[in-house]
Amino acid sequence: METMTAAVGRPATSRDRVRQVTVLVGAAVAIVGAAIGSGAFGGQPVAEAAGGALSATATPLAPDGPAFSIWSVIYTGLAVFAVVQALPRQATDRRLRAVAWWVLASMLLNALWIAVVQADSVGGSVLVIVALLAVLATTYVKLVRLPHTGRATSLVTDLTVGLYTGWVSVATLANTAAFLADAEVGELGLGATGWSVVVLAAAAALSVAYAVFGRRRPTVVVPIGLAMGWGLLWIGLGRSNGPLLDGTVATAAFVAAGIAVLAPVVATVTARRR
Repeated sequence: METMTAAVGRPATSRDRVRQVTVLVGAAVAIVGAAIGSGAFGGQPVAEAAGGALSATATPLAPDGPAFSIWSVIYTGLAVFAVVQALPRQATDRRLRAVAWWVLASMLLNALWIAVVQADSVGGSVLVIVALLAVLATTYVKLVRLPHTGRATSLVTDLTVGLYTGWVSVATLANTAAFLADAEVGELGLGATGWSVVVLAAAAALSVAYAVFGRRRPTVVVPIGLAMGWGLLWIGLGRSNGPLLDGTVATAAFVAAGIAVLAPVVATVTARRR
Protein backbone atom coordinates (compact mmCIF):
# COMPACT_ATOMS: atom_id res chain seq x y z
CA MET A 1 0.00 0.00 0.00
CA GLU A 2 1.23 3.47 -0.80
CA THR A 3 2.52 5.36 2.23
CA MET A 4 2.47 9.09 2.81
CA THR A 5 5.65 10.90 1.85
CA ALA A 6 6.97 13.97 3.58
CA ALA A 7 5.05 17.04 2.57
CA VAL A 8 8.07 19.27 2.81
CA GLY A 9 10.10 19.92 -0.31
CA ARG A 10 12.74 22.62 -0.60
CA PRO A 11 12.57 25.37 2.07
CA ALA A 12 9.86 28.00 1.68
CA THR A 13 10.76 30.90 -0.58
CA SER A 14 9.25 34.26 -1.42
CA ARG A 15 7.79 32.62 -4.53
CA ASP A 16 5.88 30.21 -2.31
CA ARG A 17 4.40 33.11 -0.32
CA VAL A 18 3.48 34.97 -3.48
CA ARG A 19 1.82 31.84 -4.86
CA GLN A 20 -0.19 31.28 -1.69
CA VAL A 21 -1.46 34.86 -1.48
CA THR A 22 -2.14 35.15 -5.21
CA VAL A 23 -4.10 31.88 -5.32
CA LEU A 24 -6.12 32.86 -2.25
CA VAL A 25 -7.01 36.32 -3.54
CA GLY A 26 -7.50 35.10 -7.11
CA ALA A 27 -9.81 32.33 -5.95
CA ALA A 28 -11.95 34.80 -4.00
CA VAL A 29 -12.23 37.10 -7.00
CA ALA A 30 -12.98 34.25 -9.41
CA ILE A 31 -15.63 32.63 -7.21
CA VAL A 32 -17.40 35.91 -6.45
CA GLY A 33 -17.19 36.94 -10.10
CA ALA A 34 -18.61 33.60 -11.23
CA ALA A 35 -21.46 33.84 -8.72
CA ILE A 36 -22.37 37.34 -9.87
CA GLY A 37 -22.06 36.44 -13.55
CA SER A 38 -24.21 33.35 -13.19
CA GLY A 39 -27.11 35.36 -11.78
CA ALA A 40 -26.80 34.22 -8.17
CA PHE A 41 -27.41 37.78 -6.95
CA GLY A 42 -30.18 38.75 -9.30
CA GLY A 43 -28.46 39.06 -12.67
CA GLN A 44 -29.23 37.09 -15.82
CA PRO A 45 -28.91 33.31 -15.28
CA VAL A 46 -26.57 31.50 -17.65
CA ALA A 47 -29.48 29.43 -18.98
CA GLU A 48 -31.13 32.62 -20.22
CA ALA A 49 -27.99 34.14 -21.76
CA ALA A 50 -27.00 33.73 -25.41
CA GLY A 51 -30.62 33.38 -26.45
CA GLY A 52 -31.10 30.33 -24.24
CA ALA A 53 -28.54 28.28 -26.20
CA LEU A 54 -27.33 26.69 -22.96
CA SER A 55 -30.71 26.04 -21.37
CA ALA A 56 -31.81 22.63 -20.14
CA THR A 57 -33.93 22.06 -23.26
CA ALA A 58 -31.68 23.60 -25.92
CA THR A 59 -30.27 20.27 -27.18
CA PRO A 60 -30.69 16.56 -26.41
CA LEU A 61 -27.34 16.68 -24.56
CA ALA A 62 -28.30 19.48 -22.18
CA PRO A 63 -28.40 18.33 -18.51
CA ASP A 64 -31.62 19.12 -16.69
CA GLY A 65 -31.61 22.13 -14.35
CA PRO A 66 -30.94 20.37 -11.00
CA ALA A 67 -27.64 19.02 -12.37
CA PHE A 68 -26.06 22.43 -11.94
CA SER A 69 -26.41 22.28 -8.16
CA ILE A 70 -23.07 20.47 -8.24
CA TRP A 71 -21.46 23.89 -8.66
CA SER A 72 -22.21 24.69 -5.01
CA VAL A 73 -20.13 21.66 -3.99
CA ILE A 74 -17.34 22.52 -6.42
CA TYR A 75 -17.18 26.17 -5.37
CA THR A 76 -17.10 25.14 -1.71
CA GLY A 77 -14.22 22.78 -2.44
CA LEU A 78 -12.33 25.45 -4.34
CA ALA A 79 -12.78 27.93 -1.48
CA VAL A 80 -11.52 25.38 1.05
CA PHE A 81 -8.59 24.52 -1.23
CA ALA A 82 -7.65 28.20 -1.54
CA VAL A 83 -7.63 28.63 2.24
CA VAL A 84 -5.78 25.38 2.95
CA GLN A 85 -3.03 26.06 0.41
CA ALA A 86 -2.51 29.52 1.94
CA LEU A 87 -1.73 28.18 5.42
CA PRO A 88 1.91 28.92 6.39
CA ARG A 89 2.71 25.25 6.96
CA GLN A 90 1.59 24.40 3.40
CA ALA A 91 4.14 26.68 1.73
CA THR A 92 6.47 23.78 0.99
CA ASP A 93 3.91 21.11 0.13
CA ARG A 94 5.14 19.47 -3.09
CA ARG A 95 1.72 18.76 -4.53
CA LEU A 96 0.43 22.25 -3.86
CA ARG A 97 3.52 23.72 -5.46
CA ALA A 98 2.78 21.64 -8.54
CA VAL A 99 -0.94 22.30 -8.93
CA ALA A 100 -1.96 25.52 -7.14
CA TRP A 101 -1.35 27.77 -10.15
CA TRP A 102 -3.25 25.35 -12.38
CA VAL A 103 -6.23 25.33 -10.04
CA LEU A 104 -6.24 29.13 -10.01
CA ALA A 105 -6.09 29.18 -13.81
CA SER A 106 -9.12 26.88 -13.92
CA MET A 107 -11.10 29.20 -11.64
CA LEU A 108 -10.25 32.24 -13.74
CA LEU A 109 -11.20 30.38 -16.93
CA ASN A 110 -14.51 29.39 -15.38
CA ALA A 111 -15.25 33.03 -14.56
CA LEU A 112 -14.21 33.98 -18.10
CA TRP A 113 -16.56 31.34 -19.53
CA ILE A 114 -19.49 32.90 -17.69
CA ALA A 115 -18.50 36.36 -18.94
CA VAL A 116 -18.28 35.11 -22.53
CA VAL A 117 -21.71 33.46 -22.31
CA GLN A 118 -23.18 36.63 -20.84
CA ALA A 119 -21.73 38.42 -23.87
CA ASP A 120 -23.83 36.05 -26.04
CA SER A 121 -20.84 34.30 -27.63
CA VAL A 122 -21.62 30.59 -27.71
CA GLY A 123 -18.66 29.90 -30.00
CA GLY A 124 -16.34 31.77 -27.65
CA SER A 125 -17.67 29.76 -24.73
CA VAL A 126 -16.61 26.52 -26.46
CA LEU A 127 -13.05 27.79 -26.82
CA VAL A 128 -12.92 28.79 -23.16
CA ILE A 129 -14.42 25.57 -21.81
CA VAL A 130 -12.04 23.46 -23.92
CA ALA A 131 -9.14 25.45 -22.46
CA LEU A 132 -10.65 24.93 -18.99
CA LEU A 133 -10.88 21.18 -19.52
CA ALA A 134 -7.27 21.09 -20.75
CA VAL A 135 -6.12 22.87 -17.59
CA LEU A 136 -8.10 20.52 -15.37
CA ALA A 137 -6.84 17.46 -17.25
CA THR A 138 -3.27 18.67 -16.73
CA THR A 139 -3.96 19.15 -13.03
CA TYR A 140 -5.48 15.68 -12.86
CA VAL A 141 -2.40 14.09 -14.44
CA LYS A 142 -0.15 15.88 -11.95
CA LEU A 143 -2.23 14.73 -8.99
CA VAL A 144 -2.19 11.12 -10.18
CA ARG A 145 1.57 11.14 -10.67
CA LEU A 146 2.54 12.93 -7.46
CA PRO A 147 2.48 11.01 -4.15
CA HIS A 148 0.15 12.17 -1.41
CA THR A 149 1.52 14.54 1.21
CA GLY A 150 -0.70 15.44 4.16
CA ARG A 151 -3.92 13.39 4.30
CA ALA A 152 -6.35 16.28 4.75
CA THR A 153 -4.62 18.50 2.19
CA SER A 154 -4.44 15.74 -0.39
CA LEU A 155 -8.07 14.76 0.17
CA VAL A 156 -9.31 18.34 -0.27
CA THR A 157 -7.22 18.79 -3.41
CA ASP A 158 -8.09 15.45 -5.00
CA LEU A 159 -11.80 15.56 -4.22
CA THR A 160 -12.22 19.13 -5.48
CA VAL A 161 -10.22 18.70 -8.67
CA GLY A 162 -11.88 15.34 -9.33
CA LEU A 163 -15.43 16.69 -9.08
CA TYR A 164 -14.47 19.79 -11.07
CA THR A 165 -12.83 17.77 -13.86
CA GLY A 166 -15.66 15.26 -14.12
CA TRP A 167 -18.36 17.92 -14.32
CA VAL A 168 -16.47 20.07 -16.84
CA SER A 169 -15.89 16.98 -19.00
CA VAL A 170 -19.66 16.53 -19.37
CA ALA A 171 -20.25 20.27 -19.64
CA THR A 172 -17.76 20.52 -22.51
CA LEU A 173 -19.74 17.99 -24.54
CA ALA A 174 -23.02 19.75 -23.76
CA ASN A 175 -21.51 23.16 -24.57
CA THR A 176 -20.19 21.92 -27.91
CA ALA A 177 -23.59 20.46 -28.79
CA ALA A 178 -25.19 23.81 -27.92
CA PHE A 179 -22.77 25.64 -30.20
CA LEU A 180 -23.44 23.31 -33.12
CA ALA A 181 -27.18 23.69 -32.67
CA ASP A 182 -26.90 27.47 -32.34
CA ALA A 183 -24.73 27.62 -35.47
CA GLU A 184 -27.29 25.49 -37.34
CA VAL A 185 -24.62 23.23 -38.79
CA GLY A 186 -27.18 20.52 -39.50
CA GLU A 187 -27.39 16.99 -38.21
CA LEU A 188 -24.68 15.58 -40.49
CA GLY A 189 -26.58 12.47 -41.54
CA LEU A 190 -27.13 10.80 -38.17
CA GLY A 191 -29.75 13.17 -36.83
CA ALA A 192 -29.87 14.75 -33.40
CA THR A 193 -30.59 11.45 -31.66
CA GLY A 194 -27.84 9.55 -33.45
CA TRP A 195 -25.18 12.16 -32.77
CA SER A 196 -26.27 12.45 -29.15
CA VAL A 197 -25.77 8.71 -28.67
CA VAL A 198 -22.32 8.93 -30.29
CA VAL A 199 -21.31 11.77 -27.96
CA LEU A 200 -22.63 9.92 -24.92
CA ALA A 201 -20.61 6.86 -25.93
CA ALA A 202 -17.56 9.12 -26.16
CA ALA A 203 -18.31 10.42 -22.66
CA ALA A 204 -18.46 6.86 -21.34
CA ALA A 205 -15.15 6.06 -23.06
CA LEU A 206 -13.58 9.18 -21.55
CA SER A 207 -14.71 8.15 -18.08
CA VAL A 208 -13.06 4.76 -18.59
CA ALA A 209 -9.86 6.45 -19.76
CA TYR A 210 -9.81 8.61 -16.63
CA ALA A 211 -10.39 5.52 -14.49
CA VAL A 212 -7.64 3.45 -16.06
CA PHE A 213 -5.07 6.23 -15.88
CA GLY A 214 -5.91 7.15 -12.28
CA ARG A 215 -6.60 3.65 -10.98
CA ARG A 216 -4.00 4.01 -8.22
CA ARG A 217 -5.37 7.36 -7.08
CA PRO A 218 -9.01 6.68 -6.08
CA THR A 219 -9.28 9.94 -4.14
CA VAL A 220 -9.26 11.85 -7.42
CA VAL A 221 -10.58 9.37 -10.00
CA VAL A 222 -13.67 8.28 -8.05
CA PRO A 223 -14.88 11.90 -7.73
CA ILE A 224 -14.38 12.30 -11.49
CA GLY A 225 -16.61 9.30 -12.10
CA LEU A 226 -19.24 10.56 -9.65
CA ALA A 227 -19.37 14.02 -11.24
CA MET A 228 -19.54 12.61 -14.76
CA GLY A 229 -22.21 10.14 -13.66
CA TRP A 230 -24.18 13.00 -12.09
CA GLY A 231 -24.09 15.09 -15.26
CA LEU A 232 -24.95 12.17 -17.54
CA LEU A 233 -27.75 11.06 -15.23
CA TRP A 234 -29.38 14.46 -15.52
CA ILE A 235 -29.08 14.38 -19.29
CA GLY A 236 -31.06 11.13 -19.16
CA LEU A 237 -33.62 12.56 -16.74
CA GLY A 238 -33.99 15.65 -18.90
CA ARG A 239 -34.82 13.52 -21.93
CA SER A 240 -37.24 11.38 -19.92
CA ASN A 241 -39.34 14.32 -18.76
CA GLY A 242 -40.17 17.80 -19.96
CA PRO A 243 -40.53 19.31 -23.43
CA LEU A 244 -37.54 17.61 -25.09
CA LEU A 245 -38.28 13.89 -24.84
CA ASP A 246 -35.98 11.31 -26.43
CA GLY A 247 -36.08 7.78 -25.06
CA THR A 248 -33.03 6.63 -27.02
CA VAL A 249 -30.84 9.45 -25.74
CA ALA A 250 -32.18 8.95 -22.21
CA THR A 251 -31.25 5.26 -22.25
CA ALA A 252 -27.79 5.99 -23.66
CA ALA A 253 -27.24 8.67 -21.00
CA PHE A 254 -28.26 6.33 -18.17
CA VAL A 255 -25.90 3.63 -19.46
CA ALA A 256 -23.06 6.16 -19.80
CA ALA A 257 -23.75 7.41 -16.26
CA GLY A 258 -23.51 3.88 -14.90
CA ILE A 259 -20.22 3.29 -16.71
CA ALA A 260 -18.82 6.60 -15.43
CA VAL A 261 -19.60 5.71 -11.81
CA LEU A 262 -18.50 2.08 -11.95
CA ALA A 263 -15.35 2.42 -14.06
CA PRO A 264 -13.13 4.02 -11.39
CA VAL A 265 -14.34 1.57 -8.75
CA VAL A 266 -13.57 -1.43 -10.94
CA ALA A 267 -10.23 0.01 -12.05
CA THR A 268 -9.19 0.81 -8.48
CA VAL A 269 -10.15 -2.60 -7.10
CA THR A 270 -8.39 -4.35 -9.97
CA ALA A 271 -5.22 -2.31 -9.43
CA ARG A 272 -5.15 -3.13 -5.72
CA ARG A 273 -5.54 -6.86 -6.32
CA ARG A 274 -2.53 -6.80 -8.58
